[in-house]
Amino acid sequence: MIRGIKFISIPVRDQDQALKFYTDALGFKVATDQPFNETQRWIELLIPGSETGLALFTPPGHESRIGDFQSISFWCDDVFATAKVLAQKGVVFEQEPRNEQWGSSAIFRDSEGNKFVLSSRGKPK
Repeated sequence: MIRGIKFISIPVRDQDQALKFYTDALGFKVATDQPFNETQRWIELLIPGSETGLALFTPPGHESRIGDFQSISFWCDDVFATAKVLAQKGVVFEQEPRNEQWGSSAIFRDSEGNKFVLSSRGKPK
């Protein structure tokens, strides 16, 4: 039976720039960085404290997904505090943090223009 998600793939055009963003700005750790084919490397990152990783990789034919809204939501304990720290590291927010009925959220962009939700895991206290 399925036991979880091993990794998700984030489409990127410039793997070096994306790797710098995800490690320096977001604090992710490199699990694998090795040649994949003539044009890309297989770069797999780990989110500290999480079982799910992510790959900075664009499957052939999926280049149009780069710079679009991604169906990925990252969570943190405090969206407002995390957004403040990330903004100080140069992360651009499309939507500033706000409280919702279900919790809090913000939307940020990576170095490739991909947009992601940053959310809490529950209602604000």
